[in-house]
Amino acid sequence: MSDIPALLERYRRGPELLAVVLTGVFGEEEDFVTAPGKWSIRQIAAHLADAELVGAHRFRQVVAEDNPTLVAFDQDAWARNLDYARRKPKQSLETFRRLRAENYELLKGLPETAFGRSGNHTQNGPMTLLRLLQGYAGHDETHARQLQEIRQEFKRVKGKA
Repeated sequence: MSDIPALLERYRRGPELLAVVLTGVFGEEEDFVTAPGKWSIRQIAAHLADAELVGAHRFRQVVAEDNPTLVAFDQDAWARNLDYARRKPKQSLETFRRLRAENYELLKGLPETAFGRSGNHTQNGPMTLLRLLQGYAGHDETHARQLQEIRQEFKRVKGKA
């Protein structure tokens, strides 16, 4: 039996997981960093929205084209040049939600055979639609844990002040 339905459900729930983790975040906490060079909650939220936009393109390329080239992006350049430090976390979360919902609707309607289609990623080599879906489902889960850690550290540091 295929694990695609369970994976799709995990993928679909990503924005809600983040919404729970971000509940109550405001003010200084949005911009708190655990160490120099690390991203803030604000920056991570913006990154997730932009990564989902990239995912939308990649999913569509793999579904529609034969062995498309999936171009890697420099997430640090995006953070720096797309002004992640000023983007509003709630707006980033809403963008992430909308894009994820659109992507989910596309993916859930595909036949199981479509998940074997592949593209060639410029850094990771051949990637099937299934592998892309696994990566994107895990991406927001990883960042949700990171956001929880940032929030815990913020509370610890501010508790000492």
